[in-house]
Amino acid sequence: MTGLVGYLDGVAALGPGFDNWPMLAAQLRGEQPWQAAPTQLPAPQGLPSAERRRVGKPVRLALALGFEAAAMSGAALTHLATVFAASGGDGDNMHMMCTALAEPDRAVSPTRFTNSVHNAPAGYWGIAAHAEAPCNVLSAYDASFSMGLLDALGQVQAERRSVLLICYDTPYAGPLADLRPLPEPCGTAMLLSPQPGPASLARIALRVDAAAPGTTGHAAFDALAHAAPSMRALPALAALARREHGSFGLEAPAGLALAIELEPCA
Repeated sequence: MTGLVGYLDGVAALGPGFDNWPMLAAQLRGEQPWQAAPTQLPAPQGLPSAERRRVGKPVRLALALGFEAAAMSGAALTHLATVFAASGGDGDNMHMMCTALAEPDRAVSPTRFTNSVHNAPAGYWGIAAHAEAPCNVLSAYDASFSMGLLDALGQVQAERRSVLLICYDTPYAGPLADLRPLPEPCGTAMLLSPQPGPASLARIALRVDAAAPGTTGHAAFDALAHAAPSMRALPALAALARREHGSFGLEAPAGLALAIELEPCA
């Protein structure tokens, strides 16, 4: 493998029909059937009760993913660098704010405004995980997963430190949903480290290459990967679940060809 390289020490998944990575992995291997169902977002961990009541779907989704991936690796959260990648923001809050601005008094709730910003999940992660390490937040539309992975692996290789990548999508409401249709809330997380360890699941690389897009071998999951930018990871996760070597092209900005390569650890 060439390019940016790291070791996958933890993984998480949450979406329609799967509540965690072990459940999704069993479905990708064909051991359990996948059934369409609304995403079940758990209550956010680590937040004071007042904050738990205020947060929306993106925060609940991102926190669940981050805690699952970190728990698998046993990483200490306080000093764990993070990258948050999402193609959009809190669609429910945006719809409610736009509705309020269309009313005569144009009164926008300060809480809604606070939670509408794109980096709100990263801020709540800092509170919930007592995180003190660097945190990057990015959005690259349909290329959000590949750009998040590029950022995370770049830090892993350059800084020689572990990085938690959290990618997620939540749908918009009202007229915005027609302009940017997205499925049920869904996302993935990867804990990436600079060297292999007892918890390492696979060696993962990101390289400049015009490789063909991958598939999961499951029509429903391929459709989800096409519909939600955060789920572009699914072909690689399918290879991980089956302990197979794989190389897959990724969505990237114009003029850039990227491929992810995964090799399971022994």
